[in-house]
Amino acid sequence: MATSAAAQEAQTESAASKESQETSTETAQTPERNVLTIQIGFENTTEEPIGKAVEKWAELLEAESNGTMKLQLFPNSSLGSKSELIDQMIMGENIITIADGAFYADYGVPDLGILYGPFFFDNWNEVWKLIDSDWYKAECGKLADKGLTVLTSNWVYGERELMTKTKVVTPADIKGKKIRLANSQIYVEGFNALGATAVPMALGDVYTSLQNGTLDGVENPLSTLYGQSFQEVSKNILMTGHILNFTTWCIGTDYLNTLTPEQQELLYRTGEEAGLYNNEQQAAANDDYRKKLEDAGVTFTELTDEERALWKEASLSFYEKGSQFGWSEDLYNTVKAAVQ
Repeated sequence: MATSAAAQEAQTESAASKESQETSTETAQTPERNVLTIQIGFENTTEEPIGKAVEKWAELLEAESNGTMKLQLFPNSSLGSKSELIDQMIMGENIITIADGAFYADYGVPDLGILYGPFFFDNWNEVWKLIDSDWYKAECGKLADKGLTVLTSNWVYGERELMTKTKVVTPADIKGKKIRLANSQIYVEGFNALGATAVPMALGDVYTSLQNGTLDGVENPLSTLYGQSFQEVSKNILMTGHILNFTTWCIGTDYLNTLTPEQQELLYRTGEEAGLYNNEQQAAANDDYRKKLEDAGVTFTELTDEERALWKEASLSFYEKGSQFGWSEDLYNTVKAAVQ
């Protein structure tokens, strides 16, 4: 018996409805697109300017990748120490961490350590010229060959200043004074060259040592000086800015090479954008810490051009010790030429 036109139309609509329902079910069951997640471990808290900037980096990367790339944050060394992370990165793990030239010197690129000698840079413009120079790019290339690729270098970490129990202005004023330095050959030899007696010491022991006279002074960014409450036992800060401490973010070269060119470009670009945000946060925080230190009774002294010239002249003997650090011949003049 022939099927009526109405019945055929009903069957067609029923089949179409069933097909539509099946298509909807299939769509609902289709897994979400893959999201590339990269872990980023660092020592700082997310309350510090640099921690806030890492959060900004994560926001930028997710937004500009349309949600296909994410940074998973591990502050407070919760993913491991810097050395542990670096070792994992060289083995190909999906990790980014923070490091600087003094650290990279220990990973086979010793010339980068010169950037953390005393009074090497006169201002931040020289720093930014340096990281855009052929010399710096070549050094980063050597680092990449050893398994670590620098993603971004335009992040201010802080200016290191000199805090002392009695007022000092010139290098002659610190001759023989016991100044605490981190346990780094470059830092220690740098202050010895300035005429001080450098004392490597854990930061946690400095407060008591200033209090009982074992130390005459300490150097660090204002944020650290205030955070350690040194203003309670030392009342003078000379704004030396003897190290303009910029920092970098690096990733394992092998892992980076597993990413598409587009993904790599997004990491580089958003890291640079976040660096600019970090620098704004650092400047505002530095002003705030200075006010807090002044309110606590600390006296600040700014160097005149003539006084700064005395410190720079005193520092030159440090740069003559390059063979101790494994530096290339005439490295000081080579790098200085790169920032002119």
